Amino acid sequence: MQIGPYRIDPPVVLAPMAGVTDKPFRLLCKRLGAGLAVSEMTTADPRLWQTRKSLQRMDHAGEPEPVSVQIAGYDPGMLAEAARFNVANGAQIIDINMGCPAKKVCNVWSGSALLQDEPLVARIVKAVVDAVDVPVTLKIRTGWDRAHKNALTIARIAQDNGITALAVHGRTRADKYEGEAEYETIAAVKAAVSIPVLANGDVTTPQQARHVLDVTHADAVMVGRGAQGRPWIFREIAHYLATGEQLLEPSPADVSTLLIGHLEHLYAFYGEHTGVRIARKHLGWYAKDRQENAAFRDVVNRAEHAHDQLRLTREYFEALQETWRIAA
Repeated sequence: MQIGPYRIDPPVVLAPMAGVTDKPFRLLCKRLGAGLAVSEMTTADPRLWQTRKSLQRMDHAGEPEPVSVQIAGYDPGMLAEAARFNVANGAQIIDINMGCPAKKVCNVWSGSALLQDEPLVARIVKAVVDAVDVPVTLKIRTGWDRAHKNALTIARIAQDNGITALAVHGRTRADKYEGEAEYETIAAVKAAVSIPVLANGDVTTPQQARHVLDVTHADAVMVGRGAQGRPWIFREIAHYLATGEQLLEPSPADVSTLLIGHLEHLYAFYGEHTGVRIARKHLGWYAKDRQENAAFRDVVNRAEHAHDQLRLTREYFEALQETWRIAA
């Protein structure tokens, strides 16, 4: 898949997720096979650009290209300025957020709330595309609710105003993350436009990725929640799409090595105190569906220091590895 001058290969993309796709996680997913990793959304409000959170979200030093940064807001002028600011800070692709279903985002007329105002969508897209010399992409849902599904109209507006690629989450804002993704709408969008389309929603296995590409004819799959605790899903999907063969599950020892590296990067990036707190949700995802998960989470969530969190994590996965070795 091509986005401007950038070839996205493999066509497996990490979705932007607030509080998840920070720099440590993006780097890990890229290393494990993601063809593109989109940043968590950054605000278009210039008053907030110098906060610690915004500065961390806009840190792209050492990040392999292409660097894709998602911006969120409602004012065309502010979004245009945010695009220019992020390009000056290393963004090589700008992604506009019109897909976030969170109430606090939609209540300020941002994210998927924008889908209710098609003329505003056109003004925003045109303003951002005209503001920068890098590719601009757009992420949407199928509509505000099931009675107001307008993904096809939005897709045509996007294409007509210079968007270079479109990611579609196969749910409405009202659906949030409930029910099954509606791939038929993504297929209709793909048939209606000539720009690349990324299919998003419920891509949790290599087989599902193949199915989604087959039924939607999309140019790529975008993986969100399926990567939480399983960042190696990108190489699994890429391998399956290329060969039709499924990679073996990583052993607990392999997972431990990846996870320890992830934790150490979190501590280095955020500082120990904040890094330990942010690591807790990732630890919960990594341990999900594994033996003694509840007991592990209860213990590790009480750890206040990096050395304790690392020790408990190593001990947990060492015990799992021994069980795995005996079973094998």
